[in-house]
Amino acid sequence: MASLPFDAEMAHYLAEQARQQEPWGADWPLSRQRQVWEDQCRRARARRPERLLVEDLEVDGVHVRIFRPPGEDPKPGMLHAHGGGWTMGSCETHDDLAAEIADQADVVSVLFDYRLAPEHPHPAQVEDMARVLDWVRSTGRAIGIDPRRIIATGDSAGGQVAAGLALALKQEGTMPLRGLVLINPGLGADLETPSHHRNANAPGLSRAEMLDYLTAFLGPRDLGNWSEPTALPNLATDVSGLPPAFITVAGHDPLHDDGVTFFAKLKAAGIPAVLREEPALAHSYWRARHHSRAAMAGFKAIVEAVRQLGHEGLLPAQG
Repeated sequence: MASLPFDAEMAHYLAEQARQQEPWGADWPLSRQRQVWEDQCRRARARRPERLLVEDLEVDGVHVRIFRPPGEDPKPGMLHAHGGGWTMGSCETHDDLAAEIADQADVVSVLFDYRLAPEHPHPAQVEDMARVLDWVRSTGRAIGIDPRRIIATGDSAGGQVAAGLALALKQEGTMPLRGLVLINPGLGADLETPSHHRNANAPGLSRAEMLDYLTAFLGPRDLGNWSEPTALPNLATDVSGLPPAFITVAGHDPLHDDGVTFFAKLKAAGIPAVLREEPALAHSYWRARHHSRAAMAGFKAIVEAVRQLGHEGLLPAQG
């Protein structure tokens, strides 16, 4: 895909955010980076739709936040793994994303705080998502979820967590998910792809930052995670049996080619998959959805994919 000039409305949104926030310190201690980013996201996030019921719970040691639209009949469940380079992020940083998807797609959204790297490298994140999935499948009706209709979603690093879970379920022979929705996912460790070079200093995520995140997430190269498909789904040689997937990538994102590669693997294996490309947008474009018409169109496509997969078990006709 040839990138278009960077969307002016998203550029304006990012400039306004930068003006209102203290300059980011790449050399700050990780604890400070986590807290500052969480504060920034909390200040910038959109208001939750008022009709949602919101509940925080502890599930087998994992904090979850549930967003439930009104209605007595069980709804599809959406388990969302947040982004943040595996080292940052929480229910606070992605509250508005999970809330708005729940409201607009009419699904019960379950956002959760997985353990963070480098204190907890892979497979901690996938294990935590599996714990939440087990809980939803066993007790989901109590929170309004139909346990037969559960999809996994994730943005950025969370896209790896969701795809890694799907691969882990396949390896275990466990009941598969109903679908996957991967938003600007990080699915490999190849930093020599064209998009990594083309977008090495793109807004939202740089190639150098991605190397730091991968190193924290995977640990030393001699421990095996760098060759493990559940950690790096683009290394998987057999993706047969994975659920239908919707993947969205952005033209001004170093991770663009990660999503394209995984999409090609799924299609080659006969898995129903849709790739949506946003040629004028950057990483985590969904954060600009209320300020950029292009970002809102991309977000609406994500919502529609969640709705279709959750309610119908089908992908949208087009990406």
